[in-house]
Amino acid sequence: MPSHRLLRVRELLKREIGQAIRREIPVDQAGLITVNDVDIAGDLRQATAYISILGSAEQQRTGIAMLRKHRRRLQGLVAKAVILKYTPQLRFVIDDSIARGNKVLAIIEELERNAPAT
Repeated sequence: MPSHRLLRVRELLKREIGQAIRREIPVDQAGLITVNDVDIAGDLRQATAYISILGSAEQQRTGIAMLRKHRRRLQGLVAKAVILKYTPQLRFVIDDSIARGNKVLAIIEELERNAPAT
């Protein structure tokens, strides 16, 4: 179980990374990028941002490429907003948990429709 401080830092980083992305990455090119979660190392030197991109497949590819290209700029914006001894090095990972959840829900609905009435 992470400490209370670590949980607060995670939520703060999640909010600030999201704001930096909204300011720096254009929605029309990269789709709508949301930060679902942030996982941070115990020493606060590395952070993994789990993101989802709403848009076409081309926008999703462009979005992740732009995030990786502008990682240092985004990291700098986060460093100005969040005062920590060390600014965590950011890493962006596509989070497909929402898509997997929707797929599971669709399967459940299909099973319910095909189930015999009792």
